[in-house]
Amino acid sequence: MNNINWQKLPFGYIKTDYNVRCYFRDGKWGEPELSSSEYIPIHIAATSLHYGQTSFEGLKAFKGKDGKIRLFRWKENAKRMQDSANGILMEPPPVKLFKKMIYKVVKKNKKFVPPYGTGASLYIRPFQIGTSEQVGVKPSKEYMLIMFVSPVGPYFKEGFSPVSMLITRDADRAAPFGTGQYKVGGNYAASLNSIKKAHSLGYANVLYLDAKEKKYIDECGPANFFGIKNNIYITPKSHSILPSITNRSLITLAKEMGYKTERRPVKIEELSTFDEVGACGTAAVISPIGKIKDDKTGEVYKYNAPGPISKLLYEKLINIQTGNSEDKYGWIDIL
Repeated sequence: MNNINWQKLPFGYIKTDYNVRCYFRDGKWGEPELSSSEYIPIHIAATSLHYGQTSFEGLKAFKGKDGKIRLFRWKENAKRMQDSANGILMEPPPVKLFKKMIYKVVKKNKKFVPPYGTGASLYIRPFQIGTSEQVGVKPSKEYMLIMFVSPVGPYFKEGFSPVSMLITRDADRAAPFGTGQYKVGGNYAASLNSIKKAHSLGYANVLYLDAKEKKYIDECGPANFFGIKNNIYITPKSHSILPSITNRSLITLAKEMGYKTERRPVKIEELSTFDEVGACGTAAVISPIGKIKDDKTGEVYKYNAPGPISKLLYEKLINIQTGNSEDKYGWIDIL
């Protein structure tokens, strides 16, 4: 604990004191249990291991200048986790249970919430897995919901500085009517090869195109994509895009600041028309994109990053999360 350099935290796992677990058995959820173990016992035939019945969430806790710990929009994460559970036939965790577990895991690990002003935060990772044995493709009868935490720095090592993205055409993150709109493990497994390729070529991550026609912008690696032109905040609309809570928050803030917003299909040709582009999500918040290269055509798109509107949106959201600005929307819960 005393060895943590808060200013130089990576986005990774650091052991904390406790995690919280809850089990769904005999048709009902039990009571949350506190654990200091980093390991779980699991049956060799568990559905999560064989048929991908696993989902997760990501949210953050922040320490404000006043020393209080703030949770950002946890209710939206609870709802999205329910959507993911329904999407792959798991038992949706009740919102009250989700809240009880989040509050418990953060309070029990409050000494790991990074100090105000360090740019770091406490990342909260709820995940759910099917645990009952099943040979044959059927949903589990039992589930485990676990929440653990880790203090983290920015997802991209560059922080709020320009990153480069590689457009990939030889890989799909998710099918149009598959599981792309859910936060499930299989989507991320499908992205590993293309992300590895991008990293090997010096890019921060991958920009995916739609799986059907390869004409439209889809996801931006582990984050949503947005572009800004003519004072309009534009983000793609697709069945295979994860509904980012950060993106929705930025849309709300952009409207408050007087900008127009559009959620619609975004053709790849439109990349040359944007003044600013970026990736947004819980882990990254906003990563301004300075360059995008098309892996197939070799075409390169360059941007002046971070752009002024992206910077304003980033600062406005961070200030709400850390308590420096008024929370007009009821996004913050103070522990």
